Amino acid sequence: MRSGTRQTINSYFGSLAFDEDGKSVILALCGAAIEISALAAQTGLTTEALGDTTGAQNSDGDQQKQLDVLADEIVSRALGATALGAYFSEERDDAVIFSQKGMLSLSCDPLDGSSNIDTNLTIGTIFSLFRHSEAGIAGKQLPHGREQIAAGFFAYGPQTSLLISCGDSVVAFGLDQDGLFRQLDWQIAIPAQTAEFAINASNARHWMPPVKRYIEQCVAGIDGARKKNFNMRWAGSLVADAWRIFRRGGVFLYPEDSRSGYEHGRLRLIYEAYAIAFLVEQAGGLASDGRQMILDIAPEQLHQRTPLVFGSKDEINHLLSNYR
Repeated sequence: MRSGTRQTINSYFGSLAFDEDGKSVILALCGAAIEISALAAQTGLTTEALGDTTGAQNSDGDQQKQLDVLADEIVSRALGATALGAYFSEERDDAVIFSQKGMLSLSCDPLDGSSNIDTNLTIGTIFSLFRHSEAGIAGKQLPHGREQIAAGFFAYGPQTSLLISCGDSVVAFGLDQDGLFRQLDWQIAIPAQTAEFAINASNARHWMPPVKRYIEQCVAGIDGARKKNFNMRWAGSLVADAWRIFRRGGVFLYPEDSRSGYEHGRLRLIYEAYAIAFLVEQAGGLASDGRQMILDIAPEQLHQRTPLVFGSKDEINHLLSNYR
C-alpha cells in the first residue's frame, strides 16, 4: 500500500464514534503540530535561537526556551478556534479560559524534551483531552486522569508522527509530504515482557531502595536473580523513550529520589503522566507512580509533579513488587 492510499486522520475520525467537538480540538492540534515541526526544523538556520533560554521560568520553575514559548503560543492560537472550554499549559500559571460553558478541557506540554532542541534529538507535544461531568466547570476544577476521553503525543524526529487513543486502542499516524497525517502500518500493543529499561543512571546514588533494588537485579543479568540480560536505553526525552516502548516494549522509570525538588518526582501529572498512562493502558501496559496507577491519582494542584514508571506489564509488575 502506498502512503498516499493510507487513511488520513480526518478520515479516521470520520469513521469513529467520537465527540464532534473533541474531533475539532485534535484536528486543530494536528495543525499546530505541523507548524511546530516546521519551526523546530529551522533550529540553527535563522537568526532566532530557538534553543536558547528566554531568561524566564515557567510555572514549574524550569527555564523556558524560545521554542517552548512559541510552541505554547501556536497551540493556544489553534485551540482558540475550537469549542474547547479551557486550556491548561505547562508553560502558564493558570488555565486559559475560552468558554465558561465548555465541557471539554485540554492539558498540554507544548514542547516536551526542550533540552534536546539544539541536539537534533526527538522532541514532542503531549496532550490530554478531558470531558467534565458538568457544564461550566472548565478551568475551575482540576482534570482527573479517568476523565480523559483522548490523549496522545506528537513526536518531532526523523518523522513527524502522532500516537493517539480515543479510548479504544492506540493508533499511529505519520506526516506525509503533502502535509497530511496518514495512519502508519503497525499495530500498537506493548509486549508484556521485555529486557530493556530506560532510566537516568547518573542519579543512582539518589534512588530510593525499591528502584535501586530493581535496577541492580537488571544489571546483574543472566548471573543474577532475574536470569536474563537487560539493555539500558535513555533518550532524555519522554516522547522519544515512550515511542520506543510503544514500538517494541520496555520500561521507563523517572522515580522520586532523595534530591531536593525530586521528593515527589519530576514529571507533571496533568501535562505529561496522565496522557502517557492513558495511552499505555490502552496498549496493554501499566503506568504507576510506584504505589498506585497514574490514572487513579487525584490531582491536588495544577502543576503537581509525580514519579512515573510505565511500560511492559510483566516487567512493571516485577518493579512494583520491589515497592511492596
